[in-house]
Amino acid sequence: MHAQRTALHNELHARPSLYFDEPAHVFHLAFLGADADCNALLQRCCPGAFEPDAAQGITTLDGHPFKWERHSEFFTLTLVVPAASAELHWSTLPAALAAGVEPYREQMINSVQVLVRDEHNLDLSRYGFKDPSGSCVGGGDAVVWSDFRLTADGTNRFLFINRRLNAYRQGRMIRRLLEIETYRMMASLSLTAAKALGPQLDAYDRKLVSLSERNVSSDGGNAKALLADIAQLSRQVVGSTVKHRHRFSATQAYAQLVFERLGELRESHVGDCQRLGVFIERRFKPTVRYCAASEQRLEHLAESVANLGDLLQARVQVEMEEQNAEILRSLNARADTQIRIQRAVEGLSIIAISYYLLSLFKLFYAGLHTLGAQITAREALLGMAPVVILTLLVILLRIRKAKAH
Repeated sequence: MHAQRTALHNELHARPSLYFDEPAHVFHLAFLGADADCNALLQRCCPGAFEPDAAQGITTLDGHPFKWERHSEFFTLTLVVPAASAELHWSTLPAALAAGVEPYREQMINSVQVLVRDEHNLDLSRYGFKDPSGSCVGGGDAVVWSDFRLTADGTNRFLFINRRLNAYRQGRMIRRLLEIETYRMMASLSLTAAKALGPQLDAYDRKLVSLSERNVSSDGGNAKALLADIAQLSRQVVGSTVKHRHRFSATQAYAQLVFERLGELRESHVGDCQRLGVFIERRFKPTVRYCAASEQRLEHLAESVANLGDLLQARVQVEMEEQNAEILRSLNARADTQIRIQRAVEGLSIIAISYYLLSLFKLFYAGLHTLGAQITAREALLGMAPVVILTLLVILLRIRKAKAH
């Protein structure tokens, strides 16, 4: 059997829901933090009742079902407190849980309370909702109400009316509600970063336009300075991209989970009220789109800056090639001139050598004539001609041989 067979198979049973019968109060808290923060908080709430390396677990807190889960960026705590029929009103966070999470209040990203009850003697006005949204969920087997307004301690409240759900379906349905709220808050974390990034993107756009205009009007003399400015802008854009890429990607992933969980609720209308899913989507989708638009704008800026840099480098390369070609043409023209001069010098050298040879033979002829030799000038010229020609041929061959080397 493969070493990971058991672990991979048991992923089917990971992150189970809490199953219970109404009436009850469900308290759900989500905290930003790593495993060390989760372990420290659990050690305060239920020391010795959890496994430090486990991804999730179910234990008890003050005798009530208590569940914890780790995620990549956050961890959650869920406590189910049964309630008597006479206590069907909003309750504060149980003292044991409140004391345990007190040092981690600043890390709390979500707090949800779900009051679970049946529909017997239901009076919605008792629960203090202002312009509530409501939906039949699970094919009409339950009704959920909320006005999505935070209480003084930052809690979002849901009233869950169970009609025909058993404990298992009820646990899964409430889990979907809790996940919708937690994933919605995690997805919305990028909104602050996206809004802060907006002025930077505007500045990058203006800088890019300025550099593009300089590139068009430049005559090539300041290409080095222009290339340095483009490189600086590229570093800034890439730095912003690296800084925000993970957060924007997480927003898309969390948003997809929110929309999936909304679909799993199988909502239908309750009277004339707006459905929960419609309320969330109409206000949550703009956040997701704004973050996605900021991410795309940043990516397009990085691509445009890179293209401008490539264009300028190509332009500089072409100009350098043209300069090199001009230098080669100048060198070729100079070489042609040198060859013509060399040929002229060779001709003059042959004339000079011929003149000196003839002068030498003239002196030689005069000496012979003084000694009494009976040689005419024509005979002497015929005799000297082969020697002169042979000498000139030898000199020409040596010059050509030297040029070949």
